[in-house]
Amino acid sequence: MKIRRFLMALWLGAGMAATTMAAPPERAGAARSARPLLAEAARSDSPELRSEAFLIVDQRSGEALLARNADRVAPIASITKLMTAMVILDSGQSLSEMLTVTEADRDRLRKSSSRLPIGSRLSREDLLRLALMSSENRAASALSRYYPGGLRAFAKAMNAKARQLGMAHSRFVEATGLSADNVSTARDLSVLLKAAADYPLIRRFSTDSAHTVALNRGAREFRNTNPLVRDPGWEIRVSKTGYIEEAGRCLVMQAWLRGRPVLVVLLDSFGSRTRTADARRLQKWLARRPWDAVVMAHKGAKG
Repeated sequence: MKIRRFLMALWLGAGMAATTMAAPPERAGAARSARPLLAEAARSDSPELRSEAFLIVDQRSGEALLARNADRVAPIASITKLMTAMVILDSGQSLSEMLTVTEADRDRLRKSSSRLPIGSRLSREDLLRLALMSSENRAASALSRYYPGGLRAFAKAMNAKARQLGMAHSRFVEATGLSADNVSTARDLSVLLKAAADYPLIRRFSTDSAHTVALNRGAREFRNTNPLVRDPGWEIRVSKTGYIEEAGRCLVMQAWLRGRPVLVVLLDSFGSRTRTADARRLQKWLARRPWDAVVMAHKGAKG
C-alpha cells in the first residue's frame, strides 16, 4: 500500500504537467480509480480531485455533482465515529455521567498514541466531543464500553442504525474506526453525513475548533483534526476526518457552498494534505460555475 501511494504521488506530479503520458502499472483494484484520475485532469469542466473515491451531493436537490468510485466498498477509519455519536445520542444515556478511560481503551491493534491518559474521568459529553472533534480513539472506545450490553451490543446497534438509514453496503465491528473491518462506500457515507447533520450536538462538537478538558494532571486543550473548520472562508456544519493505512486519508463534511448545503465525501487520499486540498479545489470549482450549469462529471460512476 505504501509503495502504491508513493508511485501514485510520483505519477500525479508528472501527470499534471503532461496529461498524455502513459499510466503507471496498476495493482488489482486500483485500475478503476487511476484511469479516471488521468482523464479528469484533462477536463476543463471538473476539478482535479485526487482522492481515490469521492461523492459530492447538492443536498437540496439530491443531485450528485461529482463522483468517482462512489460505490466501492472500503475501510472508512474514523469516519466511523459519526455513527458512534448517533448511536450514543439515540441511546438517551446521560451526557453528564462521568466515565473512566481504562486499559481496555488502549489501542492494541495499531499501537496509536493518545492525548487522553488512562485513568482520565470525563463526562459522556466531553468524551463525545473529543471523539468527534479530535478523533480521540480512547474516547470512542470508552463510550462504547459504557453502552448497555457493552461492545458487542454497541456494534449491533451501529449496524442496525446503518440498516435503518439504508446504508446497504456498510458494516461496523467497533466504535473507533481502527479496525479495517469497518467498511462503507462514498454513497453510503453521504447518507450517514446527511443523517448526522440532523443532530445539533454532532454539528456543534464536530466543528468546534478546540476544547479544553480537566484531566488528572491539569487541563489539556484538544484541537479539531480538520483545519478547514478554522478557515473563515468555509461554513462547515458537520466535519469528520479519518485515517488508517487501509483507508487512506478521509474527510466528510456538510458545508455551505454558495449558500447551499453540499455533502462532501472524500476517501482514500494518499497525502496528509490531499483531502483538504481536494476540498479547496471543489470550493473554487463551484464558485466559478452557476448552479444550473453544475452537472455530474462522471455519470453512472460505480465503485
